Amino acid sequence: MPLSPPVGRQHLHTRRVTCQGFFREDGLWDIEGRITDEKAYDHPNEWRGTLKAGDYVHDMSIRLTLDHKFTIVDVEAVTDKSPYQVCGNITPDFKKLIGLRIGGGFHREVRARLGGVHGCTHIVELLGPVATTAFQTVASGKARELNRRHREKNGTLPKAETSPSAKPPRKPYVIDTCHAWSSEGDVVKRWAPHFYTGPDAEAVRTAAEGKEIELDG
Repeated sequence: MPLSPPVGRQHLHTRRVTCQGFFREDGLWDIEGRITDEKAYDHPNEWRGTLKAGDYVHDMSIRLTLDHKFTIVDVEAVTDKSPYQVCGNITPDFKKLIGLRIGGGFHREVRARLGGVHGCTHIVELLGPVATTAFQTVASGKARELNRRHREKNGTLPKAETSPSAKPPRKPYVIDTCHAWSSEGDVVKRWAPHFYTGPDAEAVRTAAEGKEIELDG
């Protein structure tokens, strides 16, 4: 269902945020984000001259390389377009994120390392959707299949993981993070029954014994 028809108005600005997740042939994960800003009208810029309508005021990207524990093992940040010549000078400092794990406290630690004058506002903002894209990428059934194949090929798959029933299922990170994924709701009841807490939880969990959880969405 689209938004309701707007009142008469004039388009002034467009911001686009694009994030993508990739499984690498070396078993690591690349999560990339790009943020762009553009005006719908010509306007002057002291450094770049007149920017035409549609020219990027900001065009900045970052790539986080993660291991299977969501620990950042490498970072690359670039500034292709900016309103000030000095903006791109700070991008090497995003290497400070190496060693940080995406999880609880991630954004707090990002601000500690790269907040204020120690980072770029736009790239730091971009790390929010990049982090959630990491979870969306790694949590899918396809991602788990690719990861498993890679570890089998390289002989790094622990014996305990060769059997689906070797250990209990892990709680999906999305539970109780939004309305749809309430632990008492139908989505959790269907896709993560081991962690369902609705009124018929005991019966649901009993019926789900031995069922592998598949996380989508």
